[in-house]
Amino acid sequence: MEKRVQPSGISFIVFFNVFGKLAIDLVNDLGAAAIFFSKAFRMIFRSKQLPEIVQQVYHIGARSSSIVMLVGLFTGMVLGLQLYYTLAKFGSEGMLGSVISLSLIRELGPVLTAIMITARAGSSMAAEIGILRISEQIDALYTMRIDPVRYLVSPRIAASIISFPLLTAFFDLIGILGGYLTGVVLLSASGGVYFARVLSSVDIVDIRGGFIKSLVFAVIVSTICCFQGYFTHMRSDSSGAKSVSLSTTSAVVVSCVMILIADYVVTSFLM
Repeated sequence: MEKRVQPSGISFIVFFNVFGKLAIDLVNDLGAAAIFFSKAFRMIFRSKQLPEIVQQVYHIGARSSSIVMLVGLFTGMVLGLQLYYTLAKFGSEGMLGSVISLSLIRELGPVLTAIMITARAGSSMAAEIGILRISEQIDALYTMRIDPVRYLVSPRIAASIISFPLLTAFFDLIGILGGYLTGVVLLSASGGVYFARVLSSVDIVDIRGGFIKSLVFAVIVSTICCFQGYFTHMRSDSSGAKSVSLSTTSAVVVSCVMILIADYVVTSFLM
């Protein structure tokens, strides 16, 4: 007599089939993105790249500076408001400058800056390259013997590597000033003590760690957004204009998730 497979055994096999497929797809995507980045990064140093890199620095960096500084200002103000009352319970209002500056420089500055740039410039990168792909303009570049990766992707990765640390520094500075406005101007803490604590608590190691995070986030965001747009025609769930919208959404969501994952990984190495 033939043995019948129990229902629990069937569900167990189905679970591993689905899990295995997801794991294989993840490994394939990570490998493809790594190859994509390595090829684009090598071509940054080719000739005639500088004008396009400067243009992308303006688009990714300069045009994102206002929103980054605005978010940095209110982040610092909220930190100053919350931390002042928390520290006042323990009689430690004088530590306000140290807590705000270290929180911004070590953690909030790089992460929130990367998320803001992803929302503004990362989505733009994915959508622009995706439209070029579905309109067959990337194929036209091939016919003209122009490498699309060198022409479209490399300048954006280079501009991201330049822009992310600079915008992170702006975020940190404006955030510290925002904490000063709330803690000193509005809540009457000592301004001299505030800045003295900032200068005494912030070390070069903290600043270096924040910049390392911003560089990692720059590589992650630019690679994911360009990768999603470049291969938007290979999506199995849609085609045409809808594929561009889904690729843009995927680029932003995946970039934000990877920023948080990379933040934990980098922090664990830097601690």
